[in-house]
Amino acid sequence: MVHIQGIRETFDRELINLQNDVLALGNMVESMLVESVQYLKSRDFAGSERIIEMDKKANKKRFQIEDDVLALIALRQPIAVDLRVLAAMLEIASELERIGDYAKGIAKVNLMIGQQSLIKPLIDIPLMCEKVQYMLRQVLTAFVRRDADLARAIPPLDDEVDNLYIQVYRELAVIIMTKPASLDQANYLLWAAHNLERAADRVINLCERVVFTVTGELEELN
Repeated sequence: MVHIQGIRETFDRELINLQNDVLALGNMVESMLVESVQYLKSRDFAGSERIIEMDKKANKKRFQIEDDVLALIALRQPIAVDLRVLAAMLEIASELERIGDYAKGIAKVNLMIGQQSLIKPLIDIPLMCEKVQYMLRQVLTAFVRRDADLARAIPPLDDEVDNLYIQVYRELAVIIMTKPASLDQANYLLWAAHNLERAADRVINLCERVVFTVTGELEELN
């Protein structure tokens, strides 16, 4: 009995370490997303270059998590809830890495616009980012707490992100019609907004994974 208890305690420690790694990746990509929009707004090219470099670290962190999860599955052969938690970590790490890619895309937008003045003040895009950041923090909290109800409460916030995206699209369409020369930059800014909209969609995927981890049931929450 003591031996079995010791194995369980060791497994729990390993699980906590992996969870901390997932949270570290979440914090990394959250910072990347927020800063990428800040650098776009302030036209900070050096900052955007740092985001692109940081994406390499996020990729490396994701693959390290995957290796560690697979090694733990092979070593401990977990079942039931434990196995679902580890499977969730694989999915969450992958989704977080994709959110990091979206941040990198926004950083590239800033560099591609270059020295041009922005054709419109950035208001809705930073608001989109704030909402995605909140959603991301909430879903990671739900994962740590194994809180399916919290995970289910997050997806409706995606409507707010979608509405802001539509607003950006409409404003840019008007600008293009009145100033055709602004077409390229308008497309770049729309790309940045689209990346934020897609990041919110990734958060919904994470919500579904949290619900599955807790309940063992797959639910579509979009």
